Amino acid sequence: MEKVSGPILLAAGSQVPRNYPANPHPFRGTSHFIYFAGDAIEGAALLLVDGKATLFAAPPDRDDALWHGPRPTLDELAALRGADAARPLAELPAVLAPLRARLATLPPQDAATAAWVTELAGREVRAGSGSALTREQDAALADAVIALRLRHDEPAIAQLRAAARVSTAAHVAGMRATKAAKTEWEVLSAMLAVLRAHGMDDAYGPIVSVRGEILHNGRHDGELQPGELLLCDVGGESPEGWASDITRTWPTSGTFSASQRAIYDVVLAANQAAIARVRKGTRYRDVHETAKRVLCDGLVQLGIFKGTVDGLLERGAAALFFPHGVGHLLGLDVHDMEDLGDRAGYAPGRARSERFGDRYLRLDRDLAAGMAVTIEPGFYQVPGILEDESLTGPLGADLDRGVLAKYADVRGIRIEDDVLCTEGDPEVMTAACPKLAVDVEAAIKG
Repeated sequence: MEKVSGPILLAAGSQVPRNYPANPHPFRGTSHFIYFAGDAIEGAALLLVDGKATLFAAPPDRDDALWHGPRPTLDELAALRGADAARPLAELPAVLAPLRARLATLPPQDAATAAWVTELAGREVRAGSGSALTREQDAALADAVIALRLRHDEPAIAQLRAAARVSTAAHVAGMRATKAAKTEWEVLSAMLAVLRAHGMDDAYGPIVSVRGEILHNGRHDGELQPGELLLCDVGGESPEGWASDITRTWPTSGTFSASQRAIYDVVLAANQAAIARVRKGTRYRDVHETAKRVLCDGLVQLGIFKGTVDGLLERGAAALFFPHGVGHLLGLDVHDMEDLGDRAGYAPGRARSERFGDRYLRLDRDLAAGMAVTIEPGFYQVPGILEDESLTGPLGADLDRGVLAKYADVRGIRIEDDVLCTEGDPEVMTAACPKLAVDVEAAIKG
């Protein structure tokens, strides 16, 4: 309220029906609302004006005791959430009517809530990303929220550590389940069982796949065959909404082949070198460049690339096998504040690169103590990239496809950790999750 002149409205969001109204998808409120209200309250709104915070929510219904159990009264809800007051949701339009001209809000993610806020604000509020922030008041609110959420306080860090700890246990459970598993589903179920046993939901759609070259593969119906690699990108969300994001890649047979181990160690070296750069004042783009350089150097050592690392990087060599950014912000969202677009991820005056691979970098800010990021370099053999002459042509014979063919049993490897920037050395919140090849093999064997 000190940073934004005028009233502020934050909507919690609404439940989305799975196939009919009484069978909705699980409700997860918008993170901006959760950040200030401390909880997800379906259909609610938080109004900040004249130094006071007022919650507007549906009062308890007489049928709640039958279908949902007792609900707090509005006065109890205000006390529980630390608001100055709580009022019936039906009163919100009348309260907002004289405030509309100066009202600041943020774009909701679901269309139904966007339509509701549009009606309340008396102007169009589009669902979607930060590209919808075309009004000066809304942009000022977004910048104020970004400034608050970029750096986490100790209670938030405790939540991130808890999510990382449970997610680490889930990955270990997945490794151990692989020995007897026949399908991706069986490994995923072992991992989800750990999250649920600790009261945690998924922070995002889990990826458990032998097709590791498909970066966001959401299918889990693949069969596990000996000699394959299983890429598992699974993270839990604490009861208050704070996320973890871990990826580990392991052999279905329990032991890496020589070719798999060689590529795995190159990716691991990139992961470790990038983590070492997570320090106060370091530009995150430089962390990304470090991962690219170490990966490219490792592939030169294996003979997949020829030439100098500098020359190869200039010609886009790293992006052929590492076509995404090294990571992103982490917080209440697994990709924290990406609903606000590059306004959150990129510092003022900085813009995305136009180069293939680099243009997918989600973060370009100078790191500060209290910021949490992921570090997730990878190696992927994506046919659509390796068959694209516009991407491979600049490398010519310096991409040795004969040598690359020796690594045909490596479809995709990613190693991802959650890292907290501190006043000193980086804190790897997921350090307990096995990632040295020998430790991964030991975990699989139990």
